[in-house]
Amino acid sequence: MPTRRTLLKAALGGVVASATTLEGLASPGTPTPADSLETLPGKAPLLRRAYRPPNFETPPAGFAAPITPNDQFFVRWHLANIPQVDATLWTLTVGGAGADQPIKLTLDELRHGFDPVDVVAVCQCAGNRRAYSQPRVPGVQWGSGAVGNARWTGVRLKDVLARAGLAKDAVEISFHGADQAPLEGTPAFVKSLPTWKAIEDTTIIAYEMNGAALPHWNGFPARLVVPGWVATYWMKQITNLEVLKAPLKGFWMNTAYRIPKGKFPIDDRFASQSTEVNTPITEMVVNSMITSHGQGQRVKAGEAMLVGGVAWDAGYGIQRVDVSIDEGRTWERAQLGADLGRYSFRTWTHPLEPRKRGPLTVMARATNSQGATQPEVALFNPGGYHNNVIATVAIDVA
Repeated sequence: MPTRRTLLKAALGGVVASATTLEGLASPGTPTPADSLETLPGKAPLLRRAYRPPNFETPPAGFAAPITPNDQFFVRWHLANIPQVDATLWTLTVGGAGADQPIKLTLDELRHGFDPVDVVAVCQCAGNRRAYSQPRVPGVQWGSGAVGNARWTGVRLKDVLARAGLAKDAVEISFHGADQAPLEGTPAFVKSLPTWKAIEDTTIIAYEMNGAALPHWNGFPARLVVPGWVATYWMKQITNLEVLKAPLKGFWMNTAYRIPKGKFPIDDRFASQSTEVNTPITEMVVNSMITSHGQGQRVKAGEAMLVGGVAWDAGYGIQRVDVSIDEGRTWERAQLGADLGRYSFRTWTHPLEPRKRGPLTVMARATNSQGATQPEVALFNPGGYHNNVIATVAIDVA
């Protein structure tokens, strides 16, 4: 008799091949639930969090360098029917009440009809680290790997909007992609940006990722890249842009991806979508990962070791990373790596020489140029968003 697991694999089109089991990620709290390293076509083994829609996170090995390889980049979809897009037939339609002259662009016209731009930027699911929420909250139970950093190549969204004639009283720009829900009644995944954010120079429609065409699982043939903001706005397989003179209404804006108003220290506001009690999640908060050592890794007492990882924020810039090995009583400043741009991962390293045998907890805490730093306790919210508690990894000194 078929099991639920085999049925789910069949429903995904037989594209998932089982590999090995991994019991958890280096965590800022309790380990993630046991899950499997499995393979999607074109991807290295990733940590499976869901089959339909496919949601897979990057394992610790994928963060060995500041740029996340395409085949190790996390996969996040909201709707399960994800078409294999024929690039020669793909078009992007731009219109709406706030567009003077609606246009339709082919991929070739997008690539060659506008000035190309590059931006190195972190893409992070808003629910990254949701599995560590206490108490548990609903949603994909991500560990620490629903995040990645890439060099994105494309065209400025504002240039495309200008071609369509952006009205001065445009309030928001809405967008949706080619993916669809398998069941009737499921809300289409449609999102919007405030116009001021849409026309920033760094907000682009990307068609390349790390010098290659976007992978299918990461939005081929084109996707939005919104540096500094969480990935819910980074629409994959984008097909439509609509210039709005009134705020977008719908499940994915008015119900989902919202946080209590005033709970988090953020500057970027989405005023047209805010209420008296909550607001759409927007910019990322300062965060870090320890990537050099995994949970339970064994090291030798008296031998020098180099602990390291990555840090990032919404684009204000990482000012420092501090490391503690005494439960946070004292901290030492780590060495920052090369600056690849204000929206990029910033690597950091710090030498240690543990002498006492037994368990040792290494903690890392990033601080940005605004003085915002990682908290000791996560700020709880019903969506499990913005978990940026101090990164920790427990190692075994033998």
